[in-house]
Amino acid sequence: MYKFAHISDCHLGSNRDPFLRNLELSAFHRALDECMKRKVDFIIITGDLFHSNIPDLGVVNSAVKKMNEVVGQNIPIYVIYGSHDYSPNETSIVDILSSADLFKKVVRGEIEDEKLKLHFFTDPKTGVKIVGISARRLGLEKRYFEMLDRESLEKEPGFKIFAFHSGITELKPKHLTQMESIPISYLPKGFNYYAGGHIHQYTKRKFEEYGLIAYPGTIFAGYPRDLEDNAKGIKRGFLIIFFNSEIEKVEFVEIPGPEYNLFEYDATGKNSAKVRDELLVKAGEISAEKKIVLLKVGGEMSGGNTSDIDFLKVRNTLLQRGAQYVSINRHGLTTRDYETVRPMGEDIGEIERNIFKENIGAVKVSVESLRGETGAKIAAELLTVLRQNQKVGETKKDYEVRVLKQAVNLLKLEEAFK
Repeated sequence: MYKFAHISDCHLGSNRDPFLRNLELSAFHRALDECMKRKVDFIIITGDLFHSNIPDLGVVNSAVKKMNEVVGQNIPIYVIYGSHDYSPNETSIVDILSSADLFKKVVRGEIEDEKLKLHFFTDPKTGVKIVGISARRLGLEKRYFEMLDRESLEKEPGFKIFAFHSGITELKPKHLTQMESIPISYLPKGFNYYAGGHIHQYTKRKFEEYGLIAYPGTIFAGYPRDLEDNAKGIKRGFLIIFFNSEIEKVEFVEIPGPEYNLFEYDATGKNSAKVRDELLVKAGEISAEKKIVLLKVGGEMSGGNTSDIDFLKVRNTLLQRGAQYVSINRHGLTTRDYETVRPMGEDIGEIERNIFKENIGAVKVSVESLRGETGAKIAAELLTVLRQNQKVGETKKDYEVRVLKQAVNLLKLEEAFK
């Protein structure tokens, strides 16, 4: 019997805090150690291996060393782009590592007569045929699914895996209702296994005419929401799929994490002074020793300003009591005394996207492609381009030229700058 590992959404480099960064790298190392221990025949990583297309080189170095160990055990690694490690304008670290033969990108194809024709890659040892569609920022890969030549893929014989990094509408968790997704009908039928990425919770389901669709989820956390889910008991890990001519068994391999303490505080009807005092009292009471402490503050205060609350003091109190890391989420905290724009989401990225969606109609533009839902997506993508940091060794002029070029390409304004 053969077996392969399915890993996704590692988001290496997503956490700036050294403690969390070590945890995410440790989870990745342990996952690959488990793959070597179990002697899997190959590993497929379905996107967001790194949190950005040009990640911190210290993170890359640590990940590369471990992947080299895996390849040294004659276990090939196959990869597709996720929405984070893909870049339309410059070479991604995934491209560099693929060129160095550390792993292989398995998405190959071209567009002919308005049809996307994909080519299978065959794993030499098992004969498994792998094909798929990489992600783009903000779900822009949907157009590729619409153009996909499904008929030719469905005719291909053998054990087949379709790799993708998109939400499937029929499988989306309830809290991700606003996430871009594709209907299951966009997938080619008749594959043995559909290796999904992008959804950060372990999900699997077999559909008639399709086969088993599975998301292993993130191995640690790519977003603050993931840490909250960890605290609520969501298991993190990856999948091992056992098969011959058909799938025999799917095993979820858990990667245990640290201890958490999640405390949710409702400030509704309380003034800022009362909220401040109660949070400080609670910070001195909750169990914090050797734990990741997550404090989620929400509700509409009856008076005062959110700036009256000394969240830094709350954080320092918890750290002094032995917390290994403290995260305070106050995106849902508002006050009646001040007119504010209510945040609409669990994290900054989601809030930004939703604000663009709500307000795009009020912006007058002459270019049709910048209106409506498409305009909101482009605006969010442009914001991502503009907030890029200057690279190590890059001059200010080169930095400005690079960002301008990416913005021009994104807005398709090349002709105006010739």
